[in-house]
Amino acid sequence: EEDFEIIDKKQLPDEAELRNEEKAKPEEARWSAPILSLARKASENLALSYGSALKSASLVGLVSKPSSSDSPAKTSTRCHTMEERANLMNMMKLSIKILIQSALSLGRTLDSDFPPLQQFFVVLEHCLKHGLKVKKTFIGQHKSFFGPLELVEKLCPEASDIATSVKNLPELKTAVGRGRAWLYLALMQKKLADYLKVLLDHKHLLSEFYEPDALMMEEEGAVIVGLLVGLNVIDANLCLKGEDLDSQVGVIDFSLYLKETQDSDGKQDGGITAVLDQKHYVEELNRHLSCTVADLQNKIDCLEKTNSKLQEELAAATDRIGSLQEEQQQLKQQNELIRERSEKSVEVTKEDTKVELDTYKQSRQGLDEMYTDVWKQLKEEKKIRLELEKELELQIGMKTEMEIAMKLLEKDTHEKQDTLVALRQQLEEVKAINLQMFHKSQNAECSLQQKTEAISSFEGKTNEMMSSMKQMEERLQQAEKARQAAEERCNKMKQELAGRLDSCRQQMAQLDSKCSILEKELKSEKEQRQTLQKELHQEKDATTLLKTELQQMEGLKKELRKLQDEKQQLKKVHEEQEQALQEMGLHLSQSKLKMEDIKEVNKALKGHTWLKDDEATHCKQCKKEFSISRRKHHCRNCGDIFCNTCSSNELALPSYPKPVRVCDNCHTLLLQQCSSNSS
Repeated sequence: EEDFEIIDKKQLPDEAELRNEEKAKPEEARWSAPILSLARKASENLALSYGSALKSASLVGLVSKPSSSDSPAKTSTRCHTMEERANLMNMMKLSIKILIQSALSLGRTLDSDFPPLQQFFVVLEHCLKHGLKVKKTFIGQHKSFFGPLELVEKLCPEASDIATSVKNLPELKTAVGRGRAWLYLALMQKKLADYLKVLLDHKHLLSEFYEPDALMMEEEGAVIVGLLVGLNVIDANLCLKGEDLDSQVGVIDFSLYLKETQDSDGKQDGGITAVLDQKHYVEELNRHLSCTVADLQNKIDCLEKTNSKLQEELAAATDRIGSLQEEQQQLKQQNELIRERSEKSVEVTKEDTKVELDTYKQSRQGLDEMYTDVWKQLKEEKKIRLELEKELELQIGMKTEMEIAMKLLEKDTHEKQDTLVALRQQLEEVKAINLQMFHKSQNAECSLQQKTEAISSFEGKTNEMMSSMKQMEERLQQAEKARQAAEERCNKMKQELAGRLDSCRQQMAQLDSKCSILEKELKSEKEQRQTLQKELHQEKDATTLLKTELQQMEGLKKELRKLQDEKQQLKKVHEEQEQALQEMGLHLSQSKLKMEDIKEVNKALKGHTWLKDDEATHCKQCKKEFSISRRKHHCRNCGDIFCNTCSSNELALPSYPKPVRVCDNCHTLLLQQCSSNSS
């Protein structure tokens, strides 16, 4: 809803007065003639556009009469915005027209230094800036037309290349520079009109950036997009590197559009229109100048703020540098003190090492005697450990560790006294372990006795299961005999029933023949009625007998059904007994396998002997000599001694709860046994 102010014709000067004024001032008319002609053309276009808009609005009913409630300030602002939109649209038409004409006359690709192209971008920038909403940030308030251009990437995926290339340009630091670079790239791709049309199709998104009466939100925006389609004829090659797009001042140069007009245009009647057009031109020029001044003032304010911030940061940086220099001096002093202390400590440590060497030489003789005593004690403990059974292997491992520790004592000179104390403690622990192992061996014997008792109980149970199996077989035989007898009875009953049915059928056939004969005789002989009545009574008695026989047949059928049900029940019992027998067989096979495993373990325990550490000097498999680096390892299955490479496998044995070390030969044999048992 827009209100238009109607100018009174009486206030306007006459044409004769204007002509007299022009004759009185011929010199001024010479230089103002092109400006007036340009303004006259712009006003004609504006009048035509306003007239068509008013006609369409009056037809639809959008234009309303000026109400008394609307203030004159609102009407003036609306008229002002409409004038701005119309002027910008006319300038856009002129710039596009001159750009196309100059490009076609040149006949080559346009550079960024081409003046009509530069002015086109300036006018387009003013059109995009018209009606922008002010956004508040930490730095201050600013307007940027790059915000709506960023929406094109989301709405049109083809514009993603332009957005990425604009973001990757390091020279651009402001949103205005990025927006100008975006327009340059879109013009080079010849898709500027398409991208802006996509934006205009989504005005609900543009409302976040523009005011409702902005140029891009009104019909003028669609007109400008239609004009931009003609720029697809132009080939532009614009170089963005090296150009300062951030600091360019967007001022429209009207001198490009002021061409020398013919004398006939200067002599035409343009009194009122010339004055109005000149007024509009001056207002537009003043508005552009005020905008540029405001932009420059904003830039100056931003630069002053950034300058003050940089000065504050400089002061803080100088303070930090001073504090860091003081800290550096303190650190240097501390480093010198640390060096002096370290030199003193090095001298003290040298003296201490000399004293320790002397004490080591003196104490070595006593340590050798202690070593021999410990060696004798270790031999005695080895003899005691050989008497134990399966779980004594842990103790042997401890003794081997003790031997290695004793060998390492010869090399570790500084820690011999501490290691001797540790050896004594370990000897006491070994004694305690020996006692524990003795008790464990007793417990193992008790568990073996319990296992033998369990085996005997298992054998008794197996005998009982065998007897129960025999009883079940006898019951099965009896059930089969009963089933056969029942089947024979069923067959006999079937045969008897079949014979009776045949006799009944024969009797029925005879009765039918007799009935036919009697009917014939009744017609011929009425005298024999009495005899025939007697015979009828006899026949009735026979029918009663037949009915009783039929009832007996139904009872026999019921007995047959009962026998069939009993047969199915016997079959179910037979199947359940067979399943029970199969389960018993599985339990027996599992118990037999367990017995075989126990027997094999007993045989292995009886057959293999635990080899002593002193008896083996070479590996049994690879025949390599044992040393400090190549240690001895017992196979927990056969009891022989191997190196680490020949006994690196681990398996779970029946006598051990966890996987233990086994040689390669025993590993393969045990795996074969496991595979055979599983099959």
